[in-house]
Amino acid sequence: MAWQDLFSAIALVFIIEGLLPFISPASLRKTYKRIADMPDQVVRITGFMSMILGVLLLTFVR
Repeated sequence: MAWQDLFSAIALVFIIEGLLPFISPASLRKTYKRIADMPDQVVRITGFMSMILGVLLLTFVR
């Protein structure tokens, strides 16, 4: 993998992660409070499913 691709991917993560706090900080706070109240297992499964979806999407795009 080229360094340029890696840094481009990281830059896109920063951009996407910054959208919600920029657009609606109040919604972000509510979401964080809900996540904090969830059991660890639910958060872990959600994170795992997100990673699987990302891998599948990357595989499909590449």
